[in-house]
Amino acid sequence: MLYLHGFGHFHPENELDNRFLESLDIGTNDEWITSRVGIKNRRTVLPLDYIKATKNKDLRAAQEARIYSNAETSKRAALMAIERAGIQVSDVGMVIAGDCSPDHCIPSEASSAAKALGLEVPAFDMHAACSTFGAMAHFADKMGAALPDYVLLVVPENTTRVTDFSDRASAILFGDATAAAIISTKVPSKVSVTSTLFGTAPSGADEVVIPRVGHFFQNGSAVQKFAIKTMTELLRGIQGAVDPARRLIYVGHQANLTMLHSVAKRCEIPEERHFHNIVEYGNQAAAGAPVVMSQRWDDFRPGDVCGLVVVGSGLSWSSLRVEFA
Repeated sequence: MLYLHGFGHFHPENELDNRFLESLDIGTNDEWITSRVGIKNRRTVLPLDYIKATKNKDLRAAQEARIYSNAETSKRAALMAIERAGIQVSDVGMVIAGDCSPDHCIPSEASSAAKALGLEVPAFDMHAACSTFGAMAHFADKMGAALPDYVLLVVPENTTRVTDFSDRASAILFGDATAAAIISTKVPSKVSVTSTLFGTAPSGADEVVIPRVGHFFQNGSAVQKFAIKTMTELLRGIQGAVDPARRLIYVGHQANLTMLHSVAKRCEIPEERHFHNIVEYGNQAAAGAPVVMSQRWDDFRPGDVCGLVVVGSGLSWSSLRVEFA
């Protein structure tokens, strides 16, 4: 059994609203963006003046211009998760991290996050693009009693650093966020993950790409079709295993609002049971769904079941059935 003891999240202060993107003169405006992806605002670790002056054409300059490192945003989200879990930093016995745009090839993001927290514990990365958080939970569950009492999962997604702000198709999507969670396979809590699933379809590996040195790219229409189909299947699988009398909450991959609503409609999930944050925070890559869990942590009630379903590059997918006692 996998237990969830607390979620945490962090968003940088700088806001990328639709009016700012319109000021970049890349052929977009609020109406165009809202009608396609439903996003009104995003956050970024980059200075707005830097984006406006350069449109982020030089990724090395972006690394130097950023206000926060991935390690720093990881620390901030982790401290919230640790406080909510009611433990001390020193109680964390392992750190597992992963994201779509790491700061370095080496060291691992997990080692950098552990250092920022002052931890001397095993730390390693597990990377499955936007499916990373679900993949972490899936494999942690399988590792069982081999894990220490408390494990920190952290997903620092500061992807505006690799976004081409001269390309309106990409510029309108991404917002930066970091998610964290304290899990345990030994210490019970009132929140448990009763089912996990992870898989990939490697034939689609080239559909969503961030090159070693280059900007984000995706085959948008093909990826959206895959995402809607796969997330619908994952959520229906969770629905079929849950007593209809219980309140089922849907938390999906925060890619775009149209996609999220399409899955909700197909699975007959009413809006009040669809938790999302994409309108105000954009596509937060692998951090999106766990950040929603963190932001809405106090809104879950005893007896609730949450279906957390995500897809990502690879092509990959994961799902978690989270139950609140």
